[in-house]
Amino acid sequence: MGKRRGERELVRSLSKKQKKHLREFGEEHPFYDNYAHVFPFQSDNSDKSSAESDSETEVEQVSVFHKLLATLKTSPESESEEEEDESESEEAGESEAEMDSEGSQETGEADAGEEDKNDVPEQEEGKYNLFLSLQFTATVTAEQTLGQERADGADTSCDPSHEVIEEFTDVKHESEFSLETNFMEEESGNCNADKKDSDSSQAFSEDPFKQHMDKEFEEKEVEKMSTLPKTSSQSKWPRLGQLAFSSTLEKHKTLKADKEVDVKQLYLRKPLESTWPKVNKQFLSSVDRPSDPSFTPLQRELFCIMNTYRDLFYPERNALTNGEEIRHAYCLHALNHVLKANAQVLSNNAKRRDQKPGTDKDDYRDQGLTRPKVLMIVPFRECALRIVHIFISLLEVNDKKKIDVSNKKRFKGEFSSDPEEKPPNLKRPEDYEAVFAGNIDDHFRIGIAILQKSMRLYAPFYSSDIIIASPLGMRTIIGAEGEKKRDFDFLSSIEILIIDQADIYLMQNWEHVLHLMKHINLLPLDSHGVDFSRVRMLNLNNWSKYYRQTLLFSALQDPQINSIFNKHCFNYRGQVAVRNVPLSGSISHVVVQLPHVFRRLEAENLTSVIETRFQFFINKILPEYRDAIMSHTLIYVPSYFDYVRLRNYFKKEDLNFTHICEYTKKAGVCRARRFFLKGEKQFLLFTERFHFYKRYLIKGIRNLVFYELPTYSHFYSEICNMMKATDNGVDATWTCTVLYSKYDAQKLAAVIGIDRTAQMLQSKKDVHLFVTGES
Repeated sequence: MGKRRGERELVRSLSKKQKKHLREFGEEHPFYDNYAHVFPFQSDNSDKSSAESDSETEVEQVSVFHKLLATLKTSPESESEEEEDESESEEAGESEAEMDSEGSQETGEADAGEEDKNDVPEQEEGKYNLFLSLQFTATVTAEQTLGQERADGADTSCDPSHEVIEEFTDVKHESEFSLETNFMEEESGNCNADKKDSDSSQAFSEDPFKQHMDKEFEEKEVEKMSTLPKTSSQSKWPRLGQLAFSSTLEKHKTLKADKEVDVKQLYLRKPLESTWPKVNKQFLSSVDRPSDPSFTPLQRELFCIMNTYRDLFYPERNALTNGEEIRHAYCLHALNHVLKANAQVLSNNAKRRDQKPGTDKDDYRDQGLTRPKVLMIVPFRECALRIVHIFISLLEVNDKKKIDVSNKKRFKGEFSSDPEEKPPNLKRPEDYEAVFAGNIDDHFRIGIAILQKSMRLYAPFYSSDIIIASPLGMRTIIGAEGEKKRDFDFLSSIEILIIDQADIYLMQNWEHVLHLMKHINLLPLDSHGVDFSRVRMLNLNNWSKYYRQTLLFSALQDPQINSIFNKHCFNYRGQVAVRNVPLSGSISHVVVQLPHVFRRLEAENLTSVIETRFQFFINKILPEYRDAIMSHTLIYVPSYFDYVRLRNYFKKEDLNFTHICEYTKKAGVCRARRFFLKGEKQFLLFTERFHFYKRYLIKGIRNLVFYELPTYSHFYSEICNMMKATDNGVDATWTCTVLYSKYDAQKLAAVIGIDRTAQMLQSKKDVHLFVTGES
């Protein structure tokens, strides 16, 4: 009791700024206002799979402040006391925030004249305190080894008696999943059949995996790939639509869509041939089954591209419709690649063992500089949970032959969701419920080793075949330049990179994705015990990036996502991008009679758009809305930095306004919504990230200004349709003004359609559109 009392005293002695740093560490999730869900140290034992080698025994001395972090992680009393101060205001805010769904009038418990003081300070808003997160990474890694399983496989992650930091060795599992000490005949009971398959030179030569990985280049060819521009061609497929093929090789062949796919011709490793039709059965309709009993039309065309090891960008992923179909397709491809690569190593191990002494053993180059082959970037723990379940289903032939999954209990406890954590009585759109289903913690990473019909979860990175992580989880282990505890050697030999739901990272922190791309496929700083006689020459020549396949899935086309595909993908096989143009935009889903005015601003180049937009708004748009008759004006701001700039300007000009962003507390949100509804505040600054994470209904909107077009096109119609929630509004007085430039062509086409966009960009004039409702 004395120890806990002392820990609580330490918590009380912290300043408000320090407490805020603890609560908002890393990439914040505004989905829940309970900071325990976004606190990276909270039940985040995935760091146990960090890239630190098992032989490392040094434990860094933990400072007093670091010990305080440990108490916040392990002591629920201290955390609950810290949150009790906000409970009353937050409970009141929650009830008020949800009244709109029940049709009740909103009431606030805050003082009417008090502005929101719970926002992050101006100089510190938008910063994710990256320095603090990286500084504490080493301490967190050492701290989380408390819950690691012992060598006998027992799960002790929940045992409070383990207070001494011990290193996780797990010698039993390490030897079982080691590629160096296992052989092909131990992987399968039918050794002769496997050897027969491996000895078939014709089958090996036609296998896309062998064709891709065994391709050898000369230095001149590599220089050509890095310097010459890409040649492109167009093709139209039945399901994917318009495809853009690009490659730097002279002999470029355009793929053709296969109408039917025979599983036996896909060169799938056992047991995937038999398990895939069963696992994918849930997505097959009665119409699809007669022609293709294994793949949906979308999966068939996607896997046709994946299996050729070309890079792929698919910007039409939808969490409601095709999200799970796509996830199953790329899981099949990733698992098939890992099984083939490991089988090749194990087969060569057996050959080397059977060789006579004195013969040359340098012919078996079948490995990279490090073991991880597949890196899967997903936004939430729920996504990682579903991926692992798909892997297990694909490896289990039937109910009688279940695979051995080590540390499964611990994985389920840390990655599954708690039903009590879900906020009650929330009525949100279906796409919102699909995206934020399950555990939405965005700080995690886990290594997976697959061998001998068994799977090892929480494997150290250098003993893993597949790494599943979030951008923030990778960012904290990669670190920044100058940091002592940073590691990215395990990314040196990644052969398949899968980035799923890339659009969500725009709402989190896109810098984490860029940081990852800068550190992938670099030469490692240490050998990590690799046998260089088995390393492929492409890895030794630092040509790994030319062999890496990148699969990029997103719900939209965005310039930042396109830049990843265009500037960070060097696959010699070429790239395939889906480039369908929207014929009708989201403006057709606006159900209120509303005049839309699109105001064009002229910018000299892309870098000057931000300043030009701000000057255009304060000089031409804002004066039109300063009159009292233009009250109830909501200003929709996609960029957080633009929001801060506008907020500071409004304060400087002493305008009557209130503001809501993703960092605003519930009480502040309720206060702002009530002021805006009653007309006590003329303007409401509203960020896109708040709408993405909350989807609150804002009542009282009569005038709407889109400072920039929304990232998600359907947000445009959602915000416009909020006007019908105002009972006393007059349709004729409603206005909607949109600012755009020629650099917003993609977003503009998603809102109004490609035909109108082409006309507007050519006319270079302001355009007035009137939507009569569902037109």
